[in-house]
Amino acid sequence: MHSSAGVKKWVVHIASMNQEPMAETKLKVSLLNYTKNGEETIAQAGKLCYSPVGVDEISKKQDPDSIAKYVKMLANLGHLSPIEHISFTFAVEGVSRTLTHQLVRHRLASYSQQSQRYVKLDGFEYVIPRHIKENPEARKIFIEAMEKDQEAYDKLAEILTKKHYEDLLNEGEDEKSAKRKATKMAIEDARYVFPNACETKIVFTMNARTLLHFFNLRSCNRAQWEIREMSDQMVKLVKDIYPNVFASAGPSCISGPCPEGKMTCGKIQEVREKFKNI
Repeated sequence: MHSSAGVKKWVVHIASMNQEPMAETKLKVSLLNYTKNGEETIAQAGKLCYSPVGVDEISKKQDPDSIAKYVKMLANLGHLSPIEHISFTFAVEGVSRTLTHQLVRHRLASYSQQSQRYVKLDGFEYVIPRHIKENPEARKIFIEAMEKDQEAYDKLAEILTKKHYEDLLNEGEDEKSAKRKATKMAIEDARYVFPNACETKIVFTMNARTLLHFFNLRSCNRAQWEIREMSDQMVKLVKDIYPNVFASAGPSCISGPCPEGKMTCGKIQEVREKFKNI
């Protein structure tokens, strides 16, 4: 039989271990990997559609200049299926759950996100919107709300861990297994108090065509500010690697009229200049 004092002592230890100060986080976008020889692959795939010969013969006639010219032509014609053959994998940190809720709506992609179910967040980080950050009164209210959320999470985790641990021991679970399972079961429910501002980390992969569509929507001035900042950093990363594929990467107004109608930002020339220099 296990004493309640022993259970309480362990739960208090779990609640206090690895406590870190809460802090505002910062956006970090990294390109983990991408299809090598991507423009060559695009040219091979595109030319195969109209060629009586196979890829080997097509490859023999390719050189850097002809590849660049062909890829640009495909982009200008809007013949984009060949660019689906190359993909990019990004790692993003320091973003809010608000952002990732929008990100995963882009369905032609693969996502792996940090789990609040399996990762105990001691001193969670958060994203502060600029207009809140710049207003002292609003910033104070915001940070106090974050601190209250963390306090509620810690208390819930402690209460639930104790209950689950006792129940598991009474069911015949050994102490080591009971501790592990009790902690997981507790944070699985305690996480519900976390706000949209809570920092998260995510790895995702998109092909080039999906990326162009993503940039059309998310680098637009009317996109939500946080995902727009991420999108703009992604544009720079991919343009540095394959400038011909992503020559027109950015909001839709880079290569055509603004699609937003009456809701346009009215800054089309400014936007075009911005992405010309990215």
